[in-house]
Amino acid sequence: MRAMSDVTFMNVTEMLGRYRDKSLSPVEVLESTIERIEALNPTVNAVGHTFFDAARAQAKSAERHYVRGWDDGLPLAGVPVVVKEDEPVQGQPWTQGSKVYEDVIATHTSTFVQRIIDAGAIVHARSTAPEFSSAAFTQSELWGVTRNPWNTKYSSGGSSGGSAVALATGMTHLATGSDVAGSIRTPSSFNGIVGFKPPHGRVPVDPPFNLDRYCHCGPMARTVSDCLTMQSVIAGPTSTDIASHVPVSQLPTFATRSCTGMRIAVIPALGDWPVASDVAENTAKLVDTLTALGARAEIVEIDLSRAAIMRAAAIHYDHVFGASISAEASAHPDKVTEYAKEFARWARRTRGDATFLDGLAIEAELYSSIGSLFDTYDALITPAVATDGLLAGDDYVAHGIKVAGTELEFYLEAVPAITFNILSSCPVLTIPTGFARNGIPTGTQIVTRPYDDHTAFAIGLALEGVLLYPNEHPDCCATP
Repeated sequence: MRAMSDVTFMNVTEMLGRYRDKSLSPVEVLESTIERIEALNPTVNAVGHTFFDAARAQAKSAERHYVRGWDDGLPLAGVPVVVKEDEPVQGQPWTQGSKVYEDVIATHTSTFVQRIIDAGAIVHARSTAPEFSSAAFTQSELWGVTRNPWNTKYSSGGSSGGSAVALATGMTHLATGSDVAGSIRTPSSFNGIVGFKPPHGRVPVDPPFNLDRYCHCGPMARTVSDCLTMQSVIAGPTSTDIASHVPVSQLPTFATRSCTGMRIAVIPALGDWPVASDVAENTAKLVDTLTALGARAEIVEIDLSRAAIMRAAAIHYDHVFGASISAEASAHPDKVTEYAKEFARWARRTRGDATFLDGLAIEAELYSSIGSLFDTYDALITPAVATDGLLAGDDYVAHGIKVAGTELEFYLEAVPAITFNILSSCPVLTIPTGFARNGIPTGTQIVTRPYDDHTAFAIGLALEGVLLYPNEHPDCCATP
């Protein structure tokens, strides 16, 4: 095990401070991340493409930058960042985890990744993802299975699984994720890291998926503070995304690290969702922790139908995300994976004869239930993932998953995070809550009123000071 005091796991705020006082060099930090990738990636498959030569040149440039004197126009100068392979970066492979695109080189850079680069960060590698980011696990024909470093019998989660594992194992200090069905929050939960699903429009997304309200791009990190550091760089409107309408003036700052006086509903099980006992218990324990921090926290039960939520999601996916996968499968039947095809089949099957308008009606009813809670509570805390792990290498095609004694027909039903892709205006911050008995970390999501990022981060920052976050990281790893 390596302790958090090691430069490999140093938080970004401390690292930037040491860059500025010249007691630490970006070159030293980059070499530690490269060392970790070379030692651990053959086992966990967290990163696909690497750019070490270019990264070393950038690290030396960042070192000279700090020698000349720090410029606050480069807030991430010298910080290693892994970018998920579904994002285009001009001149780099843009595989989207698919054999269909294994030879494609991106001709542009997405706006939010360009902001990271313009902030001085070093993109030294691309993290693995399932094909078209279509799964809550991470495996592909290109990279094999991305394993959970805490117990390699289990999956990293997905679809931003490579980013989560890279953070957990010290292969990077920050990472990007994308989230259409819990894809930031699921792997964050399974790997003991922090992930933020911004409210729709807060962070620019490439068209046409910028107009898909389920679709979000956001930051992943080892701490809430680091997650907020990255979020402050990538957020804000742009002319390339008509949906990115949210003013920068509404972005959270580091000023508030307290939840004193807040009313917080802790929901160990969202409606009738079956939840693994370790996941539910670790969430419920937050009541005492929050109360000790001065919040008014209590266990709350809510009347929500898992079947209705999943049907609304399936209707949406069948018309948008699932439709795009079906088009790829039709054009390239021998190259598209079975789990991607199954996602599209599930969406079509579950949708049935429902129209898009029918789906909107279910979504509206869902918000009336959740929205009424915000009349009383400042935040809701509930698990992002109902299970304590997905098996590594299992594509969950032709069989479901058993959670807390309940058989679920399709494994994605074990991801209640999808609820807040439907309620896309709600910010959602996922934080670690402990471990399950199988050694896999558990996490929970802090959900706040539409566009109230401030409260989500204030609660996260307050909890970060007292929760037992993983203070050692797997040296790769438990034997599969």
